[in-house]
Amino acid sequence: MLSVNWKKTIVVVLDVIVAVYLLMAVTAFNRPEDKATVCTKVCIDISGETDGGFLTTNGVKQLLEKEHLYPLASPMQFVSTRQIEEALAKNPFVESAECYKTQYGHVCIDLVQRLPVVHVMNGAGEEYYLDSQGRILPHVNAADLPVATGNITRSYAQKVLAPMAKTILADKFWNSQVEQINILADGTVELVPRVGDHIIFLGAPRDVESKLERLRKFYKYGLSHAGWNRYKRISVEFSNQIICQRHEKYVKRKS
Repeated sequence: MLSVNWKKTIVVVLDVIVAVYLLMAVTAFNRPEDKATVCTKVCIDISGETDGGFLTTNGVKQLLEKEHLYPLASPMQFVSTRQIEEALAKNPFVESAECYKTQYGHVCIDLVQRLPVVHVMNGAGEEYYLDSQGRILPHVNAADLPVATGNITRSYAQKVLAPMAKTILADKFWNSQVEQINILADGTVELVPRVGDHIIFLGAPRDVESKLERLRKFYKYGLSHAGWNRYKRISVEFSNQIICQRHEKYVKRKS
């Protein structure tokens, strides 16, 4: 009986020692981060910062300062990563926000931003941006993007215009070439290029990538020889053909 009691006592003592060790380890690990240090550095990382987004490191800093949440020089134990994430998530240009602390007194903020693909200025006087998912972003005085004009409803913008603009933006050549996207009353599409005195008629907003590829080849093998200002209208509405309308000065007069 005595031997059994000793065994129980030893087991209990060992359990207490392990518990105390774990408590001390956790406390020692957390102390530098939460109690013993202040925030000495704020690291802000914004994905897509150089890809035409609206968020900047300085802008994020100003936003947090306005909410009295910028953590620099604050005791780490009083820095709330959850409040910082919630404040940033309210910004319409933020896709997601993650904030965390390190044991070296750093507060790290990782942001994924919503990237605009087109600037809408419709016939009803509305002005806003669309991101790649068709979500509406408020207008700001920045961003070098194609401007979409004409008969654009919110539904058309989100379901049709955004995917089309995303296709244009994804191609380096067309991203540089397309200056304006004009939506006609029947929903068909015109493009205004930066180079060339002509209007591109896409027709219905279907097979846009295929139509643009056909037009790219015409640019390379046709306009490069005939001249970029020879035509005033180039239509790629129908498959396997390109219809061009000349400027009046290039039309041969009948004798």
